[in-house]
Amino acid sequence: MLIRVVVGSGGSKNNPEWLHTEEHVLSLLEIEDWDKIFAIESVDAILAEHVWEHLTYEEGIQAAKICFKYLRSGGYIRCAVPDGLFPDDAYQNIVKIGGPGPKDHPAASHKIVHTFHTICTMFEEAGYFVQLLEYCDEKGKFHYNDWDETKGFIYRSKRFDHRNKDGRLGFVSLIIDAKKPNL
Repeated sequence: MLIRVVVGSGGSKNNPEWLHTEEHVLSLLEIEDWDKIFAIESVDAILAEHVWEHLTYEEGIQAAKICFKYLRSGGYIRCAVPDGLFPDDAYQNIVKIGGPGPKDHPAASHKIVHTFHTICTMFEEAGYFVQLLEYCDEKGKFHYNDWDETKGFIYRSKRFDHRNKDGRLGFVSLIIDAKKPNL
């Protein structure tokens, strides 16, 4: 049986056959939470859509290392975060550190705005091989590598976000697959 986990699901049921969790039950930074639910090297996949930006860079590495311990060899994390290189001022205002406005806005707890450089380096430091799926480069050019949504559906993506229409990107995510090497 596959064990696939959505962390910080926020009530989303976009991946119905996955185990959906929230931070109060499964914190990315509390190994005790993971020990209560999973055996070491038992998880096949972890999906985190707009979660890792709520961690500092150092916390992101720590969380990736905890996940690494519970992923089986060849398992992966599909991670989507706001893209710090997407060339849209309104988007950047929404995703910026601390968010755009009131403290109850979801972006108010953003601690980092990743670029493909920072997210790749962070997961590589934790031992993963990283594949970029969607991202903007330093010139703001959007890059897309085909990915299978059945291996972790990301709504805030080129193909699925309702704000992307008529060939115009209204909202993108920086999306990666971070794979644990076959050991």
